[in-house]
Amino acid sequence: MHEALAVNPWVALAYLVAGVCFILALRGLSSPASSRRGNRFGMAGMALAVATTLVTHDIASLPEIAGAILIGGTIGFIVARRIAMTAMPQLIAAFHSLVGMAAVLVGAAAFLNPEAFGILAADGLDIAFNSRIEMGLGVAIGAITFSGSVIAFLKLNGNMSGAPIILPLRHVINLAMLAAILALVFLFHADTPELFWAIVVLSFLIGFLLIIPIGGADMPVVISMLNSYSGWAAAAMGFTLHNTAMIITGALVGSSGAILSYIMCKAMNRSFISVISGGFGAGDSDSGGAAVAKTDRPWKRGSAEDAAFLMSQAEQVVIVPGYGMAVAQAQHALREMADKLKEHGVAVKYAIHPVAGRMPGHMNVLLAEANVPYDEVFELEDINSEFARTDVAFVIGANDVTNPAAKTDKSSPIYGMPILDVEKAKTVLFVKRSMGGVGYAGVDNDVFYRDNTMMLLADAKKMVEEIVKAME
Repeated sequence: MHEALAVNPWVALAYLVAGVCFILALRGLSSPASSRRGNRFGMAGMALAVATTLVTHDIASLPEIAGAILIGGTIGFIVARRIAMTAMPQLIAAFHSLVGMAAVLVGAAAFLNPEAFGILAADGLDIAFNSRIEMGLGVAIGAITFSGSVIAFLKLNGNMSGAPIILPLRHVINLAMLAAILALVFLFHADTPELFWAIVVLSFLIGFLLIIPIGGADMPVVISMLNSYSGWAAAAMGFTLHNTAMIITGALVGSSGAILSYIMCKAMNRSFISVISGGFGAGDSDSGGAAVAKTDRPWKRGSAEDAAFLMSQAEQVVIVPGYGMAVAQAQHALREMADKLKEHGVAVKYAIHPVAGRMPGHMNVLLAEANVPYDEVFELEDINSEFARTDVAFVIGANDVTNPAAKTDKSSPIYGMPILDVEKAKTVLFVKRSMGGVGYAGVDNDVFYRDNTMMLLADAKKMVEEIVKAME
């Protein structure tokens, strides 16, 4: 008898409580102020779900399972303790790959031993039709998540160019492979292992092909998209295992990841289809991209002393962090600079663009690490109207998210993307390494050359530390 048809009511209740904990976790993670509480709810829910599964299921060797949990938990703890905040995006991509591979391995185990999983049809000769569909889809999504996440990790970690790798006829190839995978999901049986493994191979391949055409500019969307994929893979495997907790958890992760992907696409004025089609984001020239800024235009260069004087005399300073701040690990120095400004009676706020950095919420995480007060951090829609009343906009390592070409240049690849209106401030202090670099979209930023802009060319952390010294 299928476990789903005879579930212990206490098990159902435990899984329900775990699901509620996961919902509260997502609710808590919606705000930096409640994110710690959200994480605790998530940990409690997962602990309850795992404990319930171990206690109520027939497991061949509980010590082996406990040993695996201990090994995995130890590795996760060590990695979490040692990982730099700047490497968090690639860590997330790596974790997504593990979820995808887990789905593939569970599906393969169920296919090789369907009787142990209780998924045989009534005649006992084949896998039940609904279980074949659930298993096939779970394995396919898991394999796509794994290979796609590996490519995302390599791009984010610098092992592969962040520029799009455009293959000829890629759309035709991808559609043909997706059609083949769906057909095989409906056609494979217990006695056709070659069709099952064909699903696995094709899914691994299409995951690779889907991500390599996507450039660095779209990486925040890729991270949230892969997060959604991993959730749906887990949900499909939950049906195969008749595990309510996995179904609930996978559905929550899948739907929340899809919603986040939509929000990220909207913030970039991009459609989800155009992102997964790839070909956008030429890569950062500082890391090997071909694009360069138009340095023949006149611009003004400033010093740390100039910046310290201008900000100390201001009534309000709005700080706009970007990935350059993350690379330089300047968030702690930035917090110290903000504290100095407050001592001078200056109001300090932080403006966060939804796609600043390489993953959703990247800047919020870095600022939280530096103990920046949550009530000083504002999203784009809440802060944009204040730039016109701001004395100094201090942009540190951000580029595309402040580029006015998004509003004025219809030929620009970022046209239509909502941006932070830093150019409306009385003075813009723009910190970047050199005038030769551009953002992930590979386009020059007109703010560099405006009369109210002063360029501060240096490593972000070094420049901020010099500003702090000048204030003293």
